[in-house]
Amino acid sequence: MGRTRKRSTLASRAIVASAALILGGGGLVAVNVYASAGQGQWGQNPSGPRQPAMSTIDCPDVGAELTEVPQGARGSVDRELATLDGQITVAYQRFADNRERIAQDPEFARQQILQPLQNERLVILQRIVALIDREGGEPPKKLESLAPCTLRADDEKGGGAGGGDDGAGQDQGKGQAGNGPEASDFVDITSVQPNVKQPRVRSGASRGSFTTNCGRNQNGKFNPDNVIVAPGVSNGAHHMHDYVGNQANDAFADDDDLAKGATSCRNQGDRSTYYWPVLRLQNGQAENDAQADGGGNDQNVGEIQTPAQVTLKFVGSPVSRVTAMPRFLRIITGDAKAFTNGDANANASWSCTGFENRQLKDKYPICPEGSKVVRTFKFQSCWDGQNTDSANHRTHVAFADAAGRCKNGFRAIPQLVQRIVYDVPPGPGFAVDSFPEQLHKPVTDHGDFINVFDERLMRRLVGCLNDGRRCA
Repeated sequence: MGRTRKRSTLASRAIVASAALILGGGGLVAVNVYASAGQGQWGQNPSGPRQPAMSTIDCPDVGAELTEVPQGARGSVDRELATLDGQITVAYQRFADNRERIAQDPEFARQQILQPLQNERLVILQRIVALIDREGGEPPKKLESLAPCTLRADDEKGGGAGGGDDGAGQDQGKGQAGNGPEASDFVDITSVQPNVKQPRVRSGASRGSFTTNCGRNQNGKFNPDNVIVAPGVSNGAHHMHDYVGNQANDAFADDDDLAKGATSCRNQGDRSTYYWPVLRLQNGQAENDAQADGGGNDQNVGEIQTPAQVTLKFVGSPVSRVTAMPRFLRIITGDAKAFTNGDANANASWSCTGFENRQLKDKYPICPEGSKVVRTFKFQSCWDGQNTDSANHRTHVAFADAAGRCKNGFRAIPQLVQRIVYDVPPGPGFAVDSFPEQLHKPVTDHGDFINVFDERLMRRLVGCLNDGRRCA
């Protein structure tokens, strides 16, 4: 997907809002942020007291509840879950298009948006129950009770802890209403206290590392699919992903496709796929996806930023040796819906070069001049020893505890650590792509990985970690 500097139809409806945000003692001036014309504070009545601004639709995450789904039903269930996501996207757009009317008449939202959405969700939930039952499984009790959704305000508590944020930035001003992000979603990194803690390395630890060089997606491989969560569904993510490594990855790729796919990795024995939501500079410049699914059609606008640096490193366990990952193991870290789901599965880590002992979970960092924005994903490092995936794409892997140990009979595997660096102007002028109703919140950041190392290279990787060597 090539770049263009032409303003899109979506962007032409935008207004540039001054975001000259002076933060702390650093005197950092933000770049411009833009939002759709007419997007003031929703629910604000000029003639009366300010009402809470309803800014998004909050629906229960059905997929998180499906921990046990028969293998034969998983593909069909995943496609039904993707349909639920599509329904929320349509309802959110209807909500956004009628925000002024909803501010004046909340009953309109109930009758015209929430009740129809509940009815649509109920049909899909009943279908999921039937699919599980048909394969001899036991659907979660009262799954249909997850059909109702609500409206919620952006300023309600939700979506994760600040990861050491001491409150700086909380009162910096609301910024843009609408699809987000807001100025209050950013914080000056110099105001954050160091908060990174590492478990103590013990005798028997696997102290080595293995780095694989797969580029920075300079070739521009993007799509809004998610082959792990929504196999067989185009635009299953409703946001655009950067891909490095395997070049065959789209919604319809199976294990055979991935095994045969070309790779951007320097070592051709690594055909793994590594992907994450793109980061966009909201500077009024349009991408070629400004009127496409995953882009402007899903409220993701702005100029996609190619990372300045991508580091993919596998590290060992601080307490034990590691065992090889099975081929085609799938791992998702973080939660793309953490703003509405809460932080149970959130794993976002935002920082700046020179300040990486200060990590943020629910704020974007504003970096000093000369410092770059850093996204870090530390993937789960414990595996159940049997499954390459699970019904909710989470329970087959787990994080080690605070001491670095795997629990519940899980075994230690190499831990993938992704570090992605961006050279963007300082200030609240960038955001990751997200599901539309997640409002581009930083807490929704996430990463995906499918292991397609060949057996020989995986043995070398494990040997490097267990022997304490640094390999590449």
